Amino acid sequence: MNRINISCVLILLIFSSCKEKVKKAIVEESSPKMDQVTFRTDEENQKVDVLIDGDLFTSYIYDGKTPKPVLYPVITKSGTKITRGFPIEPLEGERVDHPHHVGIWFNYGDVNGLDFWNNSYAIKEEDKHKYGTINHREVTETNAATGTLVATANWDTSDNTTLLEETTEFSFSQEGDTRKIIRTTTLKALEDVSFKDNKEGMIAIRVTRGLELPSDQPSIFMDANGIPTEVKALNNEGVNGNYLTSEGKTGEEAWGTRAKWTTLYGKIADEPVSVTIMDHPGNVGYPTYWHARGYGLFAANPLGQEVFSDGKEKLNFSLAKGDSVTFKYAILVHNGEQLSEDSLNGYFSDFSKDQ
Repeated sequence: MNRINISCVLILLIFSSCKEKVKKAIVEESSPKMDQVTFRTDEENQKVDVLIDGDLFTSYIYDGKTPKPVLYPVITKSGTKITRGFPIEPLEGERVDHPHHVGIWFNYGDVNGLDFWNNSYAIKEEDKHKYGTINHREVTETNAATGTLVATANWDTSDNTTLLEETTEFSFSQEGDTRKIIRTTTLKALEDVSFKDNKEGMIAIRVTRGLELPSDQPSIFMDANGIPTEVKALNNEGVNGNYLTSEGKTGEEAWGTRAKWTTLYGKIADEPVSVTIMDHPGNVGYPTYWHARGYGLFAANPLGQEVFSDGKEKLNFSLAKGDSVTFKYAILVHNGEQLSEDSLNGYFSDFSKDQ
């Protein structure tokens, strides 16, 4: 082979190599980055979808069908829904109690005498004056680079008097098989506001049937025709949830106890999953009491202490007009091998340092 041919071959090889490198760079640039959070605004349905690596994690819903904004559904990295579908998407075999339990939410049972917790579409019109509504105002920011969504809302009376202005920042992320939500909510009082000691509160999730604790108590469930039906003998097949608190309380014994964090774990279709809520040392009432029920309500309530302590403690928290208070929580949504206590304590240690 002469020198000219050799030179041509070398040029072709170099060109081919560069072409492949350019092609690879273009593919990498256009592909979603690992654990990347993106937001998809859907103004028609009044929600913002939160996606990680292009897959739905949850949606911030503010359509007014529930009298507060909610995160729904909540989905693991593997695609398993851990939230109950009712009342948004009723599924056969689900409980149909407590229509105000929707996805993940934040509110309270007694604010200036109004019940924000139990308000729902099921409340009779003549009783509406007894309840408060959290009305979404606007999404002020979505930042894919930091995985944050910021929204504002008003805590209103039935005659639209605003008691509290709410500003909430949600921070979404993913690490391995663990998806994380950090919710930071600041409430500013527009008049003197009292949070009377009440067991109904404060940050909560209503989970799917598989994460409930097994029970033999009769209840009402959705049948195959979408009709609520009383079931006296429960079928606990696939129902295997269990609570564990940072203080070592398990099962039903978690309810009414204080802890830094509580995890609810089990299997859905043979896949290990868990959801963990973590209190923050800067919160009022830390470490919080847990309103963690076997039927699927999993809540942290720092302000309602009397019922949980059998009357030994009481907290009637209040804000003077113009004052504000901030509550911060971490929620871990995990699939795969169960997170160990050491791992959860590690997450909590990192979270507690976050101001």
